Amino acid sequence: MLKQATLSQSSLQDYYDCPRRFELRYLQQLAYPAVEAEPALENEKHQQEGEYFHRLAQQYLIGVPAEKVGKLANTDNLQRWWENFVNDKDLSGLTHRALREDLSGLYAENALSAPLGKFRLVAKYDLIAVDKNKVTIYDWKTYRKRPKNEWTIIRWQTRVYRALLVKAGAHLNHGKPFAPEQIEMIYWFADFPSDPARFVYSSDQYKRDWDALLNLAANISSASSFPMTDEATRCNSCPYRSYCARGIRAGDAADAEIETEAEELFDVNFEQIGEIAF
Repeated sequence: MLKQATLSQSSLQDYYDCPRRFELRYLQQLAYPAVEAEPALENEKHQQEGEYFHRLAQQYLIGVPAEKVGKLANTDNLQRWWENFVNDKDLSGLTHRALREDLSGLYAENALSAPLGKFRLVAKYDLIAVDKNKVTIYDWKTYRKRPKNEWTIIRWQTRVYRALLVKAGAHLNHGKPFAPEQIEMIYWFADFPSDPARFVYSSDQYKRDWDALLNLAANISSASSFPMTDEATRCNSCPYRSYCARGIRAGDAADAEIETEAEELFDVNFEQIGEIAF
């Protein structure tokens, strides 16, 4: 059984892509036997920088002055991403609010939770920005390649984050649930700041997404076996591929990072995050 019976966009994506990977990662909780991507050290460094960039953005959006945060951008990548972030015209509204210390309505690194079948669905958002009758979900990406919008829109992260905000975000809106039409999700790419991916929402999309999530959760709950994916190309960046005799050589890092994202590593206090009751 899953730890704390939780599901996230990462675990749902793993199950959708390959039930076997889901089983190895979340049920058996096995250590990774294979390097995810080559060159290994460079890829690990890039992942660490990406995680650190998220911390810089969080500090800035909770009121730490930009000049202090900027001093912590101590690598070439971090410096470039940080300069792109604070100078981006599409993020200028956030910048102005931070400069004015008008941080009401900005919820950085905010977690939401809601029941999903026999599980609890959990998501941690880089930023939820509430502004009058609109709410924007921001997600920072440090990918080396800019993925196509057609790929991004069908990922479970996009479906989970928007649907869960409708389901469990009322406390961010004076106790009133957000209407799907109020929601926009923006993926901001640190190396492609002028080309964010923007996805508005609708009631029809919300119904399809939540029905799909319930169906996927039911499939996981009732599963008696966890077969390997038939799409062997997905194994190139999978750290569990040697368990399945699908190879031991790592895939290309730039391709791997947009195909697989590690499970969200955060401690959740379920009494303190936004949720709806069982």
